[in-house]
Amino acid sequence: MDKLAPIPALPLVAILRGLEPERAAEVAQTLFDAGLRIVEVPLNRPGALQAIATIVRMAPRDALVGGGTMLSAADVDAVHAAGGRLMVAPNCDAAVIARARQLGMLAMPGVATPSEAFAALAAGAHALKLFPAEVIGTAGLKAFASVLPAGTGLWPVGSITPGSLAAWRAAGAAGAGIGSQIFTPDLPIAQIGERARAFAAASAAAH
Repeated sequence: MDKLAPIPALPLVAILRGLEPERAAEVAQTLFDAGLRIVEVPLNRPGALQAIATIVRMAPRDALVGGGTMLSAADVDAVHAAGGRLMVAPNCDAAVIARARQLGMLAMPGVATPSEAFAALAAGAHALKLFPAEVIGTAGLKAFASVLPAGTGLWPVGSITPGSLAAWRAAGAAGAGIGSQIFTPDLPIAQIGERARAFAAASAAAH
């Protein structure tokens, strides 16, 4: 089993849904230059595995790269083969979590209820993706934190902005996943960098 990759100091996951493989290096470098170190490429768009492999080859040593929307053990195997060491899913599937752990990947399944959260932890999840965060809200996150084991990493994903990041962190979020607020396939590279820097600054201010 591979050694489990540590979570980088800047606790933001850049979710690159729809990233074209030919843009992967440029987009990832822009994010890394802005200070981000966690990159997730969801598998439910074409070219995701190629994009992950490209990013892994040029990522800084302290970066954590992986796949999102990982719904099966086969998805886990494919991302691991591409060099990914992070497993993110929108749901809680014990078999997917178990396979990620077997391969030494950091397992972050998605949960929306306390029952799912406890099931994910029982299956071996290292951290929990709270999804969709806009439905759960900061009050919901506080409620999760009040009943889950101390130290459980809660990462809200969904409609989080630089302006709302501090409220999420104050509510107990360990980090956050950022999708279209940082990246969409049609966004110019300069704007991606601008958005990434805004999130990095907001995260630093929220500590």
